[in-house]
Formats: sequence, structure tokens, C-alpha cells
Amino acid sequence: MKKYLLFAIMGLVVLIGALTGIKALQISQMANQGRQPLPETVTTAVAQMQVWESVLTSVGSLVAVHGVMISAEMTGKVVKIVFEPGSMVQTGDLLVQQDTSEEAAELRSAEATVELTKVTLQRARTLLSQGTFSQAEYDNADAQHKQALAQADNIRAVIAKKTIRAPFTGLLGIRLVNLGQILSPGDQIVSLQSLDPIFANFSLPQQQLARIRSDLTVRVETDALPGEVIEGVITAINPQVETSTRNIMVQATVANAQQRLRPGMFVNLTVLLPEQDRVLVIPATAVLNAPYSDSVFIVENDASDKKSPPGTIVRQQFVRLGVRRGDFVAVIAGLKEGETVVSTGVFKLRNGQAVAVDNTLAPAFKIAPTPKDT
Repeated sequence: MKKYLLFAIMGLVVLIGALTGIKALQISQMANQGRQPLPETVTTAVAQMQVWESVLTSVGSLVAVHGVMISAEMTGKVVKIVFEPGSMVQTGDLLVQQDTSEEAAELRSAEATVELTKVTLQRARTLLSQGTFSQAEYDNADAQHKQALAQADNIRAVIAKKTIRAPFTGLLGIRLVNLGQILSPGDQIVSLQSLDPIFANFSLPQQQLARIRSDLTVRVETDALPGEVIEGVITAINPQVETSTRNIMVQATVANAQQRLRPGMFVNLTVLLPEQDRVLVIPATAVLNAPYSDSVFIVENDASDKKSPPGTIVRQQFVRLGVRRGDFVAVIAGLKEGETVVSTGVFKLRNGQAVAVDNTLAPAFKIAPTPKDT
């Protein structure tokens, strides 16, 4: 009886050992299969040479060609306001009239004195020619006439200062005075700005001085006019470099017939240089940015797997990048013309990973993209 029990136990042990071995073999096979993930679907682009405009970029602000805050020069009460806020005025148009009734009365008195001294001077000249009038008396009459003229001119100047006119053609701002208000010298009345054309002032580093000159085209962009590019021309370059920043101030003149550009606006500027650059470009989305270096994934044939179709693995390649332009970035080193790189989804790849190329949903990369949601 004990002999049969011993055989039964030994058979059970052998059965358990066989089952354990079979299960271990299955697990090993499954693990080996897990080390070969399915190919990652990617889109690709070919590195190609392009001719790009050579440009310098900067930021700046807009300034009116003629811009002034019109203010009172003399103390006086406002008796007439002729202009409408926000309206266009021409050179010499009357804006505000201060009370000049006292000066008008003084002018009439001064003009009468001028007439009297004029007659006296003429009589003295006649008598002097006849020898019945001394030279000293004639000189005194001449001086009195000139003093009378000066007094009248002085009163006219006061009246002119109280008759406030537009010094140039431009657009008026918000009215800051009211009828009956007593103005003192320096009190603000209204802003007047000449808007067409308009200046764009910006600065460039001193090392760029040799590359710029007057008459170069400048492109102006502002968030106030999204998607629009307005061209101007460099018209002035400061003769001195700012010692604090080592930058040089540049001024461009920009046409503004529709007056959509206003003084004080912040703008982005691009100076177009005469020369052009030939650069190797790839989509900016093909670059995997990292703190240590930028890299791309080049699509290559898998030489180790003869059964796989061509171009089934990726090789990570470190690159040195240049300027960006729209959806593209220039590659200075690390990539050759004609090499195929992964254009999207590079963050999920690793060196040597198998991939499947599918460009049916590849985005269209452009130098000057115009997204619909901006």
C-alpha cells in the first residue's frame, strides 16, 4: 500500500514539473515577442535647399512725422471753439479763439498813433529838405514813427497768439478745453498728429551698421492689423551709436493713407537686405528640442532585417539650427540635402525604432503660414 502511495506522489511531482516548464516556455516566448513593438506611424519630409531673403529683425514704435499737443501761449478766456474732435484740419485752420477785445482796442489806438507819426515824419522830411528843420528833430520824428509801428506789431502778435490755428495738416484728438475757460500759458487744448506718412523708429546692433543703408525696404507688422504687412523705406540712420546699448537708431518712413497706423504703436520690423541666403531647410516640427542639443530622426533602411521594407527605422541625428522662417527652420550642420526626416510626432520616437511612413495626413508646411484661428 505504501509502495503505491509513493509512486502516486512521484507521478504528481513529475506532472507539476512538466506543467511548470511548459508555462515558463510560454511566458518566455511572450516576453520575446513583447520586445518587438509594432512600427510607429509617422509623416516625413525631405531636407531641401531653398533661397531665403536675408533680413534683419527688430522691434520699434511708430512716431508721427509732425505731432504736437497744441497749447495756449497767452492767458485769456476761450470765446470760440471751431474744431470738431477727431476731425482733419488743414494748415492755418482756426481752432480756438481767446478773448482779444482789449487787444483790438489797443490796436486801434496804436494804428492811430502810427498814422500820426507817419504824417509827422513826412512833414519833417519836407521841412528838412527846405532847411527849416533840424536833423535832430527829424531823427526824433523818425524814431517815434518806428516806435509806433513796433507797438502796433506787438499788439498784433498778441492777437495772433490768442487766435490759435493748426500749424500743419493733420488729425485732431480729444478736445481738452471748454467755452469760457480761462487758459494759462501751457494749458493743453488738443492733440494734432500728421499720420500720412508715419515714422517707424527702431534700433539695430552696431555690428549690423555696415549692412544697412537708406532706401532699404522695411516690412512693418503690428498686432493691431493681424496678418497684414505694410512696407516702408529706411530714410534716416543716426550718425552716433548709443553708448549704453551699442545700438544704432534707424528710422523708416511708412505710407499710411488709411491712417490705421497710429503714433505710439508697438511694431515688428523686418529689414530686407540686398543679398539672399541659400539654406538647407526642414519643417520646424521635425526638430526634437532638448537642453543638451537639438536633434532630428532620419528615416533609413533597416540593414539588419532583410525581410523589412526599405525605410523602416529611424536614426537620431543631432543638428545645429539657424534662423526660423514660417513653418521651416534652417539647418546649419548635421543634415544633408535629400535626407528624409520624420516631420511630426518626433517626441514619441527613439533611436533605432521601427516606423511606418504614412504621408496622407501630413500637414502643408509654408514659409508664410496664415492660420485660420489667428
